[in-house]
Amino acid sequence: MAIKSIQYNQQTFDISYEIINPQASVDLIVLHGWGSNKSLMKKSFSPFMNNFRHIYIDLPGFGSSSCDVALYTKDYAKIIELFMTQINASKDIILGHSFGGKVATLLKPKVLVLVGSAGIFIPKPFKIKAKIALFKMFKVFGLAKFRSLLVAEDAKSLSEHMYQTFKNVVDEDFSEKFASHKGKALLLWGKDDTATPLSSAIKIEKLINNSTLKVYDGDHYFFMSKSKEISKEIEETYNV
Repeated sequence: MAIKSIQYNQQTFDISYEIINPQASVDLIVLHGWGSNKSLMKKSFSPFMNNFRHIYIDLPGFGSSSCDVALYTKDYAKIIELFMTQINASKDIILGHSFGGKVATLLKPKVLVLVGSAGIFIPKPFKIKAKIALFKMFKVFGLAKFRSLLVAEDAKSLSEHMYQTFKNVVDEDFSEKFASHKGKALLLWGKDDTATPLSSAIKIEKLINNSTLKVYDGDHYFFMSKSKEISKEIEETYNV
């Protein structure tokens, strides 16, 4: 594991990363999802794709990477782009899982690999809308300490600035961003994904001209048991 300090908007972000196959000439950037870290992605993909230089990154605020301010997805992309410049990494292939898929999309790689990616807006059910309204009422009356009873599971253990980041990014609609992607795109999805449902993948496939959708058995973390098959798909997509 290594650390690079990145300066962005007068803030310092210490970015934790690990490189596998350092002598390879094709770069594979791997970005984890919300609440995850590079170790999970490395465990899944490092045994495969030996012809690529794997670069596993902890996004700011996750794993061993620092973050002391609230961010938007566009900020994550700019920070990672600055980091890539520092380590002389190319945008050959960028793989993003869930939230990492949105960051990967903004980075505009030659080959975009979206694994159960977020980015298609899904209207909240009434129950969730009611929780949000109740929390806003609590804030008005100075009862924000009850936040943990109402917020999503993904946000319960977050610091205040990371909770604000969560609110900033959770409902972003990336339809236009997907539609503007000019490179190849490989969409990999779990059939039983409830966090980013298969309907999102079908919409993204329609939005990105040069895209291919592959569906696997499994949920939002299907890739952990399908990494060998996924790796073959990535290699074939890059080499075509």
